[in-house]
Amino acid sequence: MSHARPVSRRRLLSLATAAVLAAGTLSAGTAAASTPSAAEPVDALNRSARPLSDLNGLGRMVGDARVVGLGEASHSAHEFFTLKQRLFRHLVATKGFTTFALEASWSTGLRLDAYVTRGIGDPAQIMRDEFQGQYVFWNTQEYLDLIQWMRRYNLTHPDRPQLRFVGNDLGYAGPDAFDHVTDYLAAHRPDLAGRIGDLYAGLKPAAGTQAGPWMVGQLTKEVPARRAEADRADAALALLRDHGRPRTAGRDAERAHARALQNAAAITQSFTGYAFPDEQFPERMRYRDRAMAANTAWWLRHEGGRILLASNNGHVAYTSDNPDEFPESTGAFLRAQLGPDYVSIGLTFNQGTVNALPDFTAQQPQEYTVTPAPKGHNEHTLDKLRHRDFSIDLRAAPPAAVTWLAAARPTRSYGLYWSTDDPATALGRSYDILIHLHEVEAAHILR
Repeated sequence: MSHARPVSRRRLLSLATAAVLAAGTLSAGTAAASTPSAAEPVDALNRSARPLSDLNGLGRMVGDARVVGLGEASHSAHEFFTLKQRLFRHLVATKGFTTFALEASWSTGLRLDAYVTRGIGDPAQIMRDEFQGQYVFWNTQEYLDLIQWMRRYNLTHPDRPQLRFVGNDLGYAGPDAFDHVTDYLAAHRPDLAGRIGDLYAGLKPAAGTQAGPWMVGQLTKEVPARRAEADRADAALALLRDHGRPRTAGRDAERAHARALQNAAAITQSFTGYAFPDEQFPERMRYRDRAMAANTAWWLRHEGGRILLASNNGHVAYTSDNPDEFPESTGAFLRAQLGPDYVSIGLTFNQGTVNALPDFTAQQPQEYTVTPAPKGHNEHTLDKLRHRDFSIDLRAAPPAAVTWLAAARPTRSYGLYWSTDDPATALGRSYDILIHLHEVEAAHILR
């Protein structure tokens, strides 16, 4: 496919900044000049690299972490998605992981979790309904395989904790989140149902609403209208939080209140995200990453177990490769909240094919070819190691590699839109663990 550079990044930001709320990060900005560094430390890195076939070795690197952020250098590559399933299955079997969290809307996660835990709905139909617009990259055979495996696991392991699916993002405020709030009110606080119902009037998507058109519709509203919606959602959250505790005592009632609060918070996050004017794009992105971290941390506190978080490299990392536009990452917020209970894994690759949208007007991704990384890129050096695909614990890198890992240099990063810009990334400052793949192919998008 063509390697032609797309419409400029600044143009994309001016025309479609709010669309990033829907899923994934725009391809990060043009690479900064590389910082001078030591000679390529191939020998030193070879001593630390473990073949990717050795998932036990990768598991030892993960250690006792309760949340593992597993990134990807493209939102749509087959090997990235299948690796997430392989690692999740391994962590379920060896370390008691129970939750797969995806960079998808909270309400979408509710629907998929209902299928995984109770067999409600058709996962392929749910994915068609929910993974639209900027979330289209998740509507793949690879993710359908994962979700169906999670359901089979729960059916065949009734004596073990159930596997769960959660979306930690805020792009689409789907009806399921509203229903969880109203169901709680009906059961525990019917006296508040009318007031909260009035605040939610016109906010809950109507029956049959598709996620993609709803998100587009949000973008067509004037900023004052968006702010007014966010204010109403926030008022409903405050009412539930300050006056909505259950009248009956007991652990189950308290858990129901906590879940209702979280669903109300997710609704507020979505409408607040859209309320930022375009000129406040960096603050919008900071709010989004903070929300994704908060949703993940809430699930950990209230649902327990351990979580594999699947997201873009830019979200799971500790540092931003484009701080002017994406000031703070989900990984930075999670590290601040969880400390060593959070571990970040970055994914790089040398060559292959990926899916991306050609521009902000496109509805379906196209396949693009990525040629081998040129000299000066991180991947150019990584691909010289003796293993074709491997993992490295960057925290335990040999001294001969530390300086090289600390230097920022161009690194492949493909988000929503196709771009040949490669942001400058310092691997050692961004991740705890790195996985490098020699070659990938585009994921299999379902039509």
